[in-house]
Amino acid sequence: MTTQVLHLNKGAERRIRSGHHWIYSNEIDLNKSPLQAFESGSIANAVDFAGKGLGSFMVNPQALICARLVSRQMDRSLSSSVLKNRLKQALALREQCFAQPSYRWVYGDSDGLSGLVIDRFNDILTVQVSTAGMEQRLPVILEHLQRLVQPRGILVKNDGKMRASEGLDNYVEVAFGEVPEQVELIENGVRFLAPLMTGQKTGWFYDHRPNRLLAAQWAKARTVLDVFSYVGGWGITAAAHGAAAVTCVDASQLALKGVLANAELNNCADRVDTQAGDAFEVLERLNTEKTRFDVVIIDPPAFITRRKDMAAGERAYQRLNEMAMKLVSHGGLLVSASCSMHLDNDRLRDMIRSAGRKLDRHVVILAEGSQGADHPVLPAVPETRYIKAIFAQVSQSF
Repeated sequence: MTTQVLHLNKGAERRIRSGHHWIYSNEIDLNKSPLQAFESGSIANAVDFAGKGLGSFMVNPQALICARLVSRQMDRSLSSSVLKNRLKQALALREQCFAQPSYRWVYGDSDGLSGLVIDRFNDILTVQVSTAGMEQRLPVILEHLQRLVQPRGILVKNDGKMRASEGLDNYVEVAFGEVPEQVELIENGVRFLAPLMTGQKTGWFYDHRPNRLLAAQWAKARTVLDVFSYVGGWGITAAAHGAAAVTCVDASQLALKGVLANAELNNCADRVDTQAGDAFEVLERLNTEKTRFDVVIIDPPAFITRRKDMAAGERAYQRLNEMAMKLVSHGGLLVSASCSMHLDNDRLRDMIRSAGRKLDRHVVILAEGSQGADHPVLPAVPETRYIKAIFAQVSQSF
């Protein structure tokens, strides 16, 4: 069968040639290559306006990102052997970086598998697919996963927001073996139970691993407030590394039950307590009560999921940082984290500067963190870098 060809508009090839992996529907010359002629999930060659090859791409004519890179070479496919090799390569990288089999095994485009995420929890795997092409190849992927690591169970958790834009239905199912409600993982030497079935996303957030460890090192013998705690990734890490007292705040009672279970698991339950409620309301009440903490950690959900949310999202981040900074004791640490790809480091840094001036605080930045090695960044694809954390010491103004 002859491979179909995507013809790009004049100049649209620059981003691909600079290293990006995606082609948008408005970059296609629809006269030469009408998108409705392509099957969802099919592989096509892409050429520039002059007809020069750009590589092979996985196509979805329904999506704004209508083509995703398979190979810089023409006439390449996502065959079973290609999928296996890329899974093996991704696994080798993680095994080199982490002593324990607890990590994100596959991180989409960064591992040459656009639209595929796999998290590993020892002998349990969770798989998320967000592109039509990967959905079609999921049975082959599942076979390779079983052969490569012999898992006890594989959970396919296909309930992400991206699936609708690719014309995919949402579902969650056990694809292989047995998957318990909770799985144990080890991160930074700390044991956690992650709720796979009922938890957020894949059940755990490995992305902030290095930032949690850095915060914990500064939190030794200090009081800690962990806001948007989920099941205690930041707070329990701090407690396990010797924090004097940790308070975890989350809107979900189920998540806070997880915090207490993880505190028990790490023999630090006597130094961990929880507060349920809306984060902004809890922060307001703590300030009214004049409660202060040596370390305040804010790791909210993405307030900016789309570009059109920028203005409202930035206002929410600004307000949150100001409220959190009020609760930091003199000489204490504010850890301001974000998972919004649309909020860059410079903007978050400026929010902290602005909050410091508004509250008349002397603020110095001690460190800035990004995502862990199991979330490798493609330098030409800024969308693969979304995690940021700023560690700022806060004290009274001179």
